[in-house]
Amino acid sequence: MTPVARRAKPTPSMNHRRPRRAQAVAAEHPIGVFDSGIGGLTVLKALVEELPSEQFIYLGDTARLPYGTKSPEVIVRYSRENAEFLLARGIKMLVVACNTSSAVALDRIASETIVPVIGVIEPGARAAAKATHSGKIGVIGTEATIASGAYTRAIQKYRGDAEIYTRACPLLVPMVEEGFLDNEIAEKTVAHYLESLKASGIDTLLLGCTHYPLLRDLFRKVMGPHVRIVDSATATARAVGEQLSALGLARARGRGAQSFFVTERPDRFVRVGRRFLGPEVESAVGIER
Repeated sequence: MTPVARRAKPTPSMNHRRPRRAQAVAAEHPIGVFDSGIGGLTVLKALVEELPSEQFIYLGDTARLPYGTKSPEVIVRYSRENAEFLLARGIKMLVVACNTSSAVALDRIASETIVPVIGVIEPGARAAAKATHSGKIGVIGTEATIASGAYTRAIQKYRGDAEIYTRACPLLVPMVEEGFLDNEIAEKTVAHYLESLKASGIDTLLLGCTHYPLLRDLFRKVMGPHVRIVDSATATARAVGEQLSALGLARARGRGAQSFFVTERPDRFVRVGRRFLGPEVESAVGIER
């Protein structure tokens, strides 16, 4: 099918300062997922695989990415606006598929709505703490995610004796979005960022950004076969499934579907998004901020 880029009229909900509290939710309602751009599609892919009967609404804030270099105040504001947009569409659960938003804004969003909210930090930290044998864990992410210390705190909750080494990697997101996944430039950039972590003797590398799974083969090549690579997408999908079941909100039957909204350039989102999710990204609706 030929991708169709459409443009939606702005809704009043996008101008509200606080996410609305949900009135009532049902199992048939969709799950909302947002990211600063395209990287959250790695989380959506895991969600679709884990929960094939569910309906998903994905919002990529492509006009304002990357979040990782912005101030905490700006990240909170953008994240709240994203949450409000999805809540206005009757979602039953909100998945913050952005490491930066999860690190900086998750608590604020969760306090402002009764819809269950799940981020990617806690599931990823739990998976890394379980994967390591030596307790030496490396974490890579955007500048804002690393500066927040969210992964360090979360990992220490599950393994108090862990030695955690962190590294901000600001060039990796634009590199992935440009399709630089396996060339010489990509390998040299990854090697540069991971040099200090490799020297620290880590046995587990936690990918603290949703773009990074597309560079998994390079991470393995640079770090070697003895280092386990952990990303939070699969763990987050399992956490969502568990919470839906516990709340009686799981959609038991039917065929799942996904719809996509972006704040800029739907055509580019469709083109690049297929690297992350595949042909399921058929079209995207452009919305105005």
